Amino acid sequence: MERTRHRNRLVAALAAAVLAATGLVAAASTAEASDAELAVNGGFEAGLTGWTCTANSGTAVTTPVQSGTGALKATPAGSDNAKCSQTVTVQPNSAYTLSGWVQGGYTYLGVSGTGTTDGYTWTPSASSWQKLTTGFRTGASTTSVTIYTHGWYGTPAYHADNISLLGPGGGPVEIPAAPTGLTAGSPSSTSVPLNWNPVPGATQYHVYRGTTRVDSVTGTSATVTGLTPSTGYTFQVTAANTAGESPKSASVTATTTSGGGTGGGLPRHALVGYLHSSFANGSGYTRMADVPDSWDVINLAFGEPTSVTSGDIRFSLCPVAQCPNVESTADFKAAIKAKQAAGKKVLISIGGQNGQVQLASTGARDAFVTSVSKIIDEYGLNGLDIDFEGHSLSLNTGDTDFRAPTTPVVVNLIQAIKTLKAKYGPDFILTMAPETFFVQLGYQFYGSGPWGGQDPRAGSYLPVIHALRDDLTLLHVQHYNSGPIMGLDNQFHTMGSADFHIAMADMMLTGFPVAGNQSRIFPPLRADQLAIGLPASTHAAGGHTSPAEVNKAIDCLTKKTNCGSYTTHGTWPALRGLMTWSINWDRFNQWEFSRNFDAYPWS
Repeated sequence: MERTRHRNRLVAALAAAVLAATGLVAAASTAEASDAELAVNGGFEAGLTGWTCTANSGTAVTTPVQSGTGALKATPAGSDNAKCSQTVTVQPNSAYTLSGWVQGGYTYLGVSGTGTTDGYTWTPSASSWQKLTTGFRTGASTTSVTIYTHGWYGTPAYHADNISLLGPGGGPVEIPAAPTGLTAGSPSSTSVPLNWNPVPGATQYHVYRGTTRVDSVTGTSATVTGLTPSTGYTFQVTAANTAGESPKSASVTATTTSGGGTGGGLPRHALVGYLHSSFANGSGYTRMADVPDSWDVINLAFGEPTSVTSGDIRFSLCPVAQCPNVESTADFKAAIKAKQAAGKKVLISIGGQNGQVQLASTGARDAFVTSVSKIIDEYGLNGLDIDFEGHSLSLNTGDTDFRAPTTPVVVNLIQAIKTLKAKYGPDFILTMAPETFFVQLGYQFYGSGPWGGQDPRAGSYLPVIHALRDDLTLLHVQHYNSGPIMGLDNQFHTMGSADFHIAMADMMLTGFPVAGNQSRIFPPLRADQLAIGLPASTHAAGGHTSPAEVNKAIDCLTKKTNCGSYTTHGTWPALRGLMTWSINWDRFNQWEFSRNFDAYPWS
């Protein structure tokens, strides 16, 4: 959330990474006479047989070719790097040489799953056919590897021909058997953990809820999330490799618990707003007692750290010198109690534009828990809002799987919030207000390096949201101060329009594949966990949306009427409502935002 009148982050204007031109990686070994050619259809003489290309990005062409009559042409898009791959059986503890000829824009040739150090080589451009070569050694238990070639996001098409993998051969890849031993662990109100036995030859497992595939994993466990409380579900699992997918396992059933752990007490459709309690800006100071009854959740902005890495959070009312009409602390606390007596919820919001928080150590984590608890207890608050922005998660460079975070600032934040949730119990309200850059851009640029995108912070909220989804009362992504963002329709949508809000909400309610691994699906949130975050006026933030466009977005998401160019993947009448930055700016704008919310004909 911003404090000044004008601040636009051009976060979506992500340029292609500037990669240093280096020499090609030399082969680790020279092929022996006894080595076999293991790549299938490496010359693409049989079309794309044996190869799988992401997003239908590859095609077999007859010109240009390095030799023979066929070659691969693959065209990257803004959210796809045109990766074409195949999995090959190999021998453990053996040396291999991977090579291929490429032409065109950025082109990578590499291998993964070696059990040792995966390798790749690349060229930034090749006006004529150029050979790439790299070598690797397999691990003690490695029986298959995946070889691949890919380009770079949004760059010109590349061509590849005569892809070769030389080394000791393995047996033919066969479709694995169906998994056995599928069991369900203890369900929560919205999730069910599953486990099963490993299947020889399987490189991936697909999880089904009924007839719908809901997850794909490489291990032998998964947790299905986004479920409805007090509901029975049936699950099955299949095993897969490059030869195909096995039959489904025997089914297992589980019933979710009754829930109640995500901070109940909110109305079916709620209005959430931030109250500038600790600082002043052009919107003017608004006393707690003067907040209209329209607001169901009032987030106190902000609790801020004593330093970026201390974890020690402090909150105090705006100084009289800045806010001449500020109430006394006693009156402020009394007004909070009056709001709560009327059924309203009051939370402390941590962070904001200037309040950078990085819990990089366990000491900072514990200080965060202690200091936030002190604020909650002193003011008698109902819960916590996490409004980490900018560089608060900037150290997230190692988490390439949102399901298994390892970066300290992410892990410690998750642990701290879970500790607070456990301390205050099921009525504790937890909300989050991340920027689109840290959520939706995970669809395009999740992770770090050439596999995930140009900025490792893109999508860095995903591990936090996923780990806390069973504790989360509301997620209200900031649909403002953003550049164009790509939706699930692979089209860019611009803030301020109904289509932008529809596309961003649909992504969170439908689930979406993360960049770098299109089989890794970020599971959807429940509709009652989602509110749309909007600026209250043109002064509040970039991307103000007129009341008419706001109503169109709500119509489309909750009733599937009045939709624009974007086609949603469902209808969600339980959508919780709207969030705005801010109550102060809404007052400055003659309460246009809250009056429109009150007048809307919610079903």
